[in-house]
Amino acid sequence: MPKAKTKKSVAARMKITKSGKVKCWHSKTSHMMVRRSRKMKRKLRKSTLVKGAIARTMKRLLGKG
Repeated sequence: MPKAKTKKSVAARMKITKSGKVKCWHSKTSHMMVRRSRKMKRKLRKSTLVKGAIARTMKRLLGKG
């Protein structure tokens, strides 16, 4: 069986943590931030974890699953 290649578009957007979870960053942060509330902007700064079946798919695309 051939080696699994890394999908570079996914690798640029996501990261595998040391415990094996998939970490990603929030979208909607590049422009038009004036209309968003202070609370929303503060929450968007932090990263989040991908859950469920999508996390399994992303791990496979990253060549780790």
